[in-house]
Amino acid sequence: MHPSRRIMTAYGRHGPMRQRGRRVAGVVALALSLMWGMIAPVMAQAPVEPAKPAPGRVLKLVALGDSLTAGYLLPDKDAFPVVLEAALRARGHAVEIANAGVSGDTASGGLDRLDWSVPDGTDGVILELGANDMLRGTDPDLTRNALDTIVTRLKARGIPVMLAGMYAGRNMGPDYVKRFDAIYPDLAARHDLVLYPFFLDGVSGVAGMGLPDGLHPAAKGVGVIVERILPAVETFLGRLRT
Repeated sequence: MHPSRRIMTAYGRHGPMRQRGRRVAGVVALALSLMWGMIAPVMAQAPVEPAKPAPGRVLKLVALGDSLTAGYLLPDKDAFPVVLEAALRARGHAVEIANAGVSGDTASGGLDRLDWSVPDGTDGVILELGANDMLRGTDPDLTRNALDTIVTRLKARGIPVMLAGMYAGRNMGPDYVKRFDAIYPDLAARHDLVLYPFFLDGVSGVAGMGLPDGLHPAAKGVGVIVERILPAVETFLGRLRT
């Protein structure tokens, strides 16, 4: 017999080594199938946990808000996220804060753009929305539902949220004021969020802190906002680090 034919007989598709290979492959396939059957249910049920930043790694935050965050009529360097980032870095925190503020945005508007405003890899979100809802007299239930959905969707992605609250203008009437003002503490309690109760604390109605429109902070006002919100933000960063 030609040597090549002997080789084909020993190792061909009907040869004993090929048959042994098939038996081994079958055993491996069965083992893998059993292993996957045990692992897959656990993977399917596992909740999404926020990723814990490595010590010393720069934390990437997104400030998701309206004109109060965006820095309406202010130079970029005087916008809230920029001033806050500088203040945190001065205190030894390695952070980067993206400005995802859009002037005129409502809570529903923030929800509509949530996925592209907060990219994957974000370590945390400072959520400041609702002022325009109040100015328009939007039903507080709509604002509440939109903010609740934002927080819920971010938590599902493993992204923690800090909530910057807003108070309703006292001219909106006692019923509206009661319903609107309750939104932020209620959501903070429900989702265990760090809450800064009133974003414009120390600025609203204080001479020299706002722009001529009486609604937006001037650069000096942004400085006051950052100074007052800083302890709450540091508490939030502590949560992200632990």
